[in-house]
Amino acid sequence: QVQLVESGGGLVQAGDSLRLSCAASGRTFGNYTMGWFRQAPGKERVFVAAISRSGGRTYDVDFVKGRFTISRDNAKNTMYLQMNSLRPEDTAVYYCAASFRTFLTKRADEYPYWGQGTQVTVSS
Repeated sequence: QVQLVESGGGLVQAGDSLRLSCAASGRTFGNYTMGWFRQAPGKERVFVAAISRSGGRTYDVDFVKGRFTISRDNAKNTMYLQMNSLRPEDTAVYYCAASFRTFLTKRADEYPYWGQGTQVTVSS
């Protein structure tokens, strides 16, 4: 199995940027499709973006298009989420997750491995 640890969260102002990292250990990182999810207070966990095993394909949701970019470095066993033009509604705990699927998926139940999450708070 793979172990995942997120970092890079924090408190920022609206319009600022953050880059989240997800460091993986254990089995070969490049074997996994990876995803980012987030959970705001009192709300369900929702999909943000996914990236293929090679990093050649990505998929993200409308509310982050043009602002967030998912990427990975398999040599460093790390995935990233570059978040620009942050808004107060982006405030959430952000989780990275790993899937055995060979296609990009936004279904949380198709990701068996999860990190502990990192808090992102955006003030207005």
